[in-house]
Amino acid sequence: MELRTLEYFVAVAEEGSFTKAAARCHVVQPAISQQIRSLERELGEPLFERLPRRVVLTSGGAALLPHARDCLAAAAAAALEFAGRAGLLDGSLALGTVGGLEGTRVPRLLGEYHRRYPGISVSLIGASSPSLLGEVREGRLDAAVMAPPPQGLPAAVGSRTLLEDRIVAVLPAGSRAANVPMPLAEAARSTVISYGPDSGVHAFIRDAFAARALRLDIAYATNDVALQVALVAERVGIALTSHASPVLATDPRFVVVPLEPAIRLRKVFVWRLGPRLGAPLRAFLDLWTELSGIPAE
Repeated sequence: MELRTLEYFVAVAEEGSFTKAAARCHVVQPAISQQIRSLERELGEPLFERLPRRVVLTSGGAALLPHARDCLAAAAAAALEFAGRAGLLDGSLALGTVGGLEGTRVPRLLGEYHRRYPGISVSLIGASSPSLLGEVREGRLDAAVMAPPPQGLPAAVGSRTLLEDRIVAVLPAGSRAANVPMPLAEAARSTVISYGPDSGVHAFIRDAFAARALRLDIAYATNDVALQVALVAERVGIALTSHASPVLATDPRFVVVPLEPAIRLRKVFVWRLGPRLGAPLRAFLDLWTELSGIPAE
């Protein structure tokens, strides 16, 4: 049983005519008739009742039709998938990102993706983690890189870990040795510069202080890490920020110290689960696996 024969069968069933099916499939009518007769011999019963002005499905034909459609749909999906692997894919991929990804594998992934699939249009949208998660769940974004909420990701979302991170304290230079941790209680008594409530990181910091029965008052709320540390350099206060941010590279204006106890968090790549991923997203996930060996969670 060949796919082309099934294609002819579905065309005749939907058109109700061998002649119209031949025109639809861009072949001559005798070729359609011959393939259908061959299929009927293979299955051992007639598939169509030939009437003077049209053809209609027999009970056997009606039983075959949904299977034939499923086979053709699966073949089309496979062709699309492997077209993407061969670099022939086109389409679009909408990705959301939080800040601070310069030093991660994300730029390399996007660069290789662009080289392999130049026909795919990639758009990047920057936003906070809670906002990005909502956009992914609603299908307005294909995927996003974000900090997951402390309570975990919803069941309808797949994820891969991008990096393990922790929150550190950034203080003006000379105010503390880099190897001396800062207790959360001491940080709570300081003028704090950190992420705003719209950031996914904010929830981790807030919950860590609450777990120690400490009140956290953020005097200067900004999700821009460069601005956070610039304020520290001006001795406005201390910053509680992501250790993974490349902004924290060696700078004589401030010192970076660990917190005690540690506040740990992750950055993850998330997408909405469904019966079948779009080909551009699947190609991106396959590339991720190839370049990093990180499996889906």
